[in-house]
Amino acid sequence: MILASLARYYRRLAAETDEMGNPKVPSYGFSEEKIGWILVLDKEGRLKDVIPHLSEDKKAQPKYMSVPKVGGSDSNSIKPKFLWGNSQYILGITAKETKDPSRTTRCYNSFRSYHLGLLKDSQDEGLLALRKFLETWQPDMFQNQPCKKEMLDTNMVFKLSGTSGYIHQRKDALKLWIQETENEEISDGFCLISGEQSKIAEKHPVIKGVNGGKAEQMILSFNKEAFASFGKEQGANAPVSEQSAFAYTTALNYLLRRENNHCLTIGDASTVFWAEVDDNATAQAAEGFFAHIFTPPDGEQESTKVFNVLEQIANGRPLQDIAPELSPNTRFYILGLAPNAARISVRFWLDTTFGQLAENLAQHWQDLALEPCAWKTPPSIWRLLLQTAVLGKSENIPPVLAGEMTRAVICGTPYPLSLLSQLITRIRADGDVNGLRVAMMKAVLQRRFRKGFIKEGVPMSLNNESPNRAYLLGRLFAVLERIQYQALGELNAGIADRYYGSASAVPFSVFPRLLSGAKHHLSRLRKDKAGMAVNLDKDLGEIIAKLPETFPRHLSIDEQGRFAIGYYHQKQSYFAKKETAETIEN
Repeated sequence: MILASLARYYRRLAAETDEMGNPKVPSYGFSEEKIGWILVLDKEGRLKDVIPHLSEDKKAQPKYMSVPKVGGSDSNSIKPKFLWGNSQYILGITAKETKDPSRTTRCYNSFRSYHLGLLKDSQDEGLLALRKFLETWQPDMFQNQPCKKEMLDTNMVFKLSGTSGYIHQRKDALKLWIQETENEEISDGFCLISGEQSKIAEKHPVIKGVNGGKAEQMILSFNKEAFASFGKEQGANAPVSEQSAFAYTTALNYLLRRENNHCLTIGDASTVFWAEVDDNATAQAAEGFFAHIFTPPDGEQESTKVFNVLEQIANGRPLQDIAPELSPNTRFYILGLAPNAARISVRFWLDTTFGQLAENLAQHWQDLALEPCAWKTPPSIWRLLLQTAVLGKSENIPPVLAGEMTRAVICGTPYPLSLLSQLITRIRADGDVNGLRVAMMKAVLQRRFRKGFIKEGVPMSLNNESPNRAYLLGRLFAVLERIQYQALGELNAGIADRYYGSASAVPFSVFPRLLSGAKHHLSRLRKDKAGMAVNLDKDLGEIIAKLPETFPRHLSIDEQGRFAIGYYHQKQSYFAKKETAETIEN
């Protein structure tokens, strides 16, 4: 399913062009590679100029160019590429220190002999110029103009002076390349992707751009005898044709390139997404909407617009009534890839309709909702996951948790319980019971309730009628904290700093002591703020009246989550009262 979907996406891309009018993806037999320099030759094969092919970033990087494809050979083997390569192959020089000094010479000689053999009968003036260059060039000539030190170890292509395009794009060059690919000894077989008899790929092209992995990896390979069966070798164990292998890898490499805006980094997973529908405009609208959900735009107005759509979907309005450019029947795919030792591993895969995906995203948004709202701008999954990380650093996000949470959001399945325990752990460590953390706790518990795993739902805002003991204990702790603050003012370490972890896990050992201290604080408060003391004492009495006679000896993970929610709700109610009072005074 994954590879077939990618192969179909390649066919869509092959029919499209970019802003410059160039095809978005290369044709069969070609691949997109980073090319740093263009070597300009005159008709006599002399190197007349070198032109950089670099980005305009502060730290310039080689730009992509369509060139004859790279085979799936071992990177340590010596194999020249057709009409392009790095300085080691083309010029016989490198800046890298190597254990085998003769390797550069062997690379240069292999490129030279390979092309002199191919070009010996060619009459094309561009190919003739290249042949003369190879016959006369010596590595020590690199010291002369127009060569530059920055060219070392970058990929290069050739261009004939006074002509447009590159030598590898010339008609005679393309004919030679087609002959080369047709001469490869490849066995025929039944392709599992196309369902047709075709030449089977022994090794599939490499995948580039998966965060944290090797520079080049494969998603499908058989590199040990234990993975093979019935005496088959390499790709024959899962036969995929050369063209299908090229199509799915080209599409995936396109998606993984960040500048194409089809890839998100979630935990250690590089997450790509694409839509499939007859109308390209509808597909692009779906892809853009999904990208905004996972990485909200900078503009607050645009961000609010996107999330308003989800809110209306959650309230039952049909998708096309809210956003006519989006079709609920659009097929939508999401693929999460993570680095592995030998092959890329699939973290998650979703094949659904955009209408179902929008409902799942809307449900996620609704599950997170708190009153008052816990954020100024809607949070992306990445921003939520940062709340689980030590020091709030992205590299500390547990990778498995990131994958499980993403799967829950896009598939509408229960959030992982590990998310709840991770949030509780972080609150114990840093004492920060903030809105995003509480919203995620509420989402975990509310979805478990809706799926039938627990018997009681979670309120969106302060619920004075809730009899749940964990929720009540959280509220009680917030009242005790408020009493201390009003009586003593700001302290270096208040009860929340010293006792939150114990109170939320083993209430029996903490609350009697805290209640005893609250009596003294209320006595002091009655002298200075009698009205405040009466109100807080009333809150205290109402909550205690709903609790059992003895405090529980311990609370489960679910209950610790409810404790945090109750604490947050009660605390926010005091802020709301303060803001209302200030508004009346003004």
